[in-house]
Amino acid sequence: MPFPNTLNEKPKVIFFTDFDGTITMQDTNDYITDNHGFGLQQRRAGNKLILDGVDSFRDGFQKMIDSWKVSLTEMIAILEQNISLDPHFREFVLWAKEHKVPIIVLSSGMVPVIAALLNKLLGEDLMKDIEIIANEAEPIPPLNDLGKVKGWNIKFHDDSSFGHDKSLTIRPYANAIAAMPEEDSKPTLLYAGDGVSDLSAARETDLLFAKEGHDLIVYCEREGIPFTTFKDWSSILQETKEIWSGAKSVRNVAEEGLQRHRTNSMEMQRRPPTNVFNRKMSLSQEQRPTGIE
Repeated sequence: MPFPNTLNEKPKVIFFTDFDGTITMQDTNDYITDNHGFGLQQRRAGNKLILDGVDSFRDGFQKMIDSWKVSLTEMIAILEQNISLDPHFREFVLWAKEHKVPIIVLSSGMVPVIAALLNKLLGEDLMKDIEIIANEAEPIPPLNDLGKVKGWNIKFHDDSSFGHDKSLTIRPYANAIAAMPEEDSKPTLLYAGDGVSDLSAARETDLLFAKEGHDLIVYCEREGIPFTTFKDWSSILQETKEIWSGAKSVRNVAEEGLQRHRTNSMEMQRRPPTNVFNRKMSLSQEQRPTGIE
């Protein structure tokens, strides 16, 4: 249900979420790039260029797509066999449907891919109420065929350096809510994400659920954006229930989440490596750029 109809339903909570690596266990674009494009090593090098500000997200993503050796049709079929949902996302969708909480997917991926995966992994009945706002795919000359390699390309959602600036979708909601009379019951805007492209969206919402182990948490701490962390959608569901019912405020959840994150960080710093192999693994993970997608 597009804006402003969503607000007309007077929901207590509106939930915006990223798709790749947030709803799914794997990143669809990374999977295709690693297995049917220029590969993992070059993708990670490209991620670092984005983190360092050398490339925009839009340009880096376009380079990935240019390397793909599959048609859109083949890509969707491959992903349907290799991508899985967070095991608790279905439970969240069922709860949201029962309590009239709109779910809006904001993604730097492509609508046909996301729609196909949600339809397969959730089923048509559950996914039909989820609004998807993302980039599109379009046929390009000379082949002009989504079913052929090099016969298609991404059609970015807007002209921003992200290709899809998610904040532009959320801002009308935030502005409309801010303009509501004080006596009105104002919906709470929540967002779940894992990557740098989610940062601008997080600024427009009341609370961000940031996935553990990703750079988005560092950005939120630095910029003073209210956030809590999540490992999977079970914790998102629990805390959304508490916000929806009024058992906890957004501020309570953010304060508890920040404290939990800092406690976990200190415990990790104090924990000695168990052996040389684990230490090497830890170092390689620290050196790897995370949270781009």
